[in-house]
Amino acid sequence: MAALSLLSLVALLLLPALLLLLLSLIVRPRPVRIPLKNRHVFITGGSSGIGLALAHRAAAEGARVSILARSQAKLEEAKQAIRLATGIDVATFSADVRDFDAVRRAAEEAGPVDVLVVNQGVFVPGELAKQELEEVRFMIDVNLIGSFNMIKAFLPAMKARTDRRPASIALMSSQAGQVGIYGYTAYSASKFGLRGLAEALQQEIIADDIHVSLVFPPDTDTPGLVEENKKRPPLTSIIAASSGAMKADEVAEKTLNGIKSGSFIVPCNFEGYLLAVATAGLSPQRSYVMAFVEVVSAGIVRLAGLFFQWNWYSSIEKWHAQSKQ
Repeated sequence: MAALSLLSLVALLLLPALLLLLLSLIVRPRPVRIPLKNRHVFITGGSSGIGLALAHRAAAEGARVSILARSQAKLEEAKQAIRLATGIDVATFSADVRDFDAVRRAAEEAGPVDVLVVNQGVFVPGELAKQELEEVRFMIDVNLIGSFNMIKAFLPAMKARTDRRPASIALMSSQAGQVGIYGYTAYSASKFGLRGLAEALQQEIIADDIHVSLVFPPDTDTPGLVEENKKRPPLTSIIAASSGAMKADEVAEKTLNGIKSGSFIVPCNFEGYLLAVATAGLSPQRSYVMAFVEVVSAGIVRLAGLFFQWNWYSSIEKWHAQSKQ
């Protein structure tokens, strides 16, 4: 009996070790470090919010920073703010990411980029039944098509770069790009689309030593969130409250850390890590330790996800029941 217990204990310890060994052999792409110092970091949506916080941090780390946005006036304000905080001048480019020709001209003027952060995003909350199709097109054009435009414009020079150190393309998605939320129908569609783009793109450019990061922030304290909260359906606020809000600088720190480590999925808070495990699917994974967590906790996280869905649908049922009274 004692021998049987000892064998059981050995097996219990050996199985996780064997799984870790297996995962260390098969996870792809391989781990990588992407330096920022003295390299060209180009950030869209760089005049405010997360983009501006990213520009501050990248400049402080010694990167050569360029920012792009539509408003030249806001770009100048951002440039002055970064200069005051870091003593570094950033280059500014005024363009609408929906206009490929304008984006291509910015890419030609900016020159080769080592780290491209596709950060622009717009959100007009509302139930689809009540939302104008122009608002739907606006979100998809900026959030998804604008991302294609940026990558198409900048990728040729990134692939042809003479600095053969690892490069990066980071896409700013959202936790609403991992799970659908009431009132986010069009926004979620545009952000879910970024995942398909990122997963396929990583396979296409891995041979060029270009590494894709997909960032999933929760609600972030930005000027855009202030406007969004004025228009949100009440049910959206109730459901979205299950993941706490973050400061733009906190998201920027998580984003840059994810870029530098070459992480494909970049969660930003605890709920984000749970979502990353729950939605891992067939996404690339560089860390065999994180792959181990995904494998062994998949069932538990799925159960937790079902509890979240139960809570959300219960809130929806309760809301509609009260509305009918």
